[in-house]
Amino acid sequence: AEYMGLELLVGKAMSLFGILSEFYQNYNSKTPRKAQLLDAFAVFQLATAVIQMVYMLLVGTFPFNSFLSGFAAAFISFILTVNLRKQYVSPADFNNISPERAFADYVICNVILFLTVANFMG
Repeated sequence: AEYMGLELLVGKAMSLFGILSEFYQNYNSKTPRKAQLLDAFAVFQLATAVIQMVYMLLVGTFPFNSFLSGFAAAFISFILTVNLRKQYVSPADFNNISPERAFADYVICNVILFLTVANFMG
């Protein structure tokens, strides 16, 4: 009975590995390189926000404004990057704006974000 359970578990793991492998192959072959770069940057930003949250939970909230500023900067920047990726991949959904215009909007929003964050930190 244990052998059958182990066989089922191995089968599910191989199935999951097959799904992830196929996803990775399709992602590499069908996703534009600029979108992959934006995806990597977005993952970095999200990881930074998660690390800051875990640090705050483990160490404490002092100084709280610094934590809020860092977390907000990382997370909101992540959201802006996801928006830039969406505008880059499917411009028809955004009134066919050019990639240059989308990037300019992204830069302006990030400048406003980081000025706000710097002001909030004190």
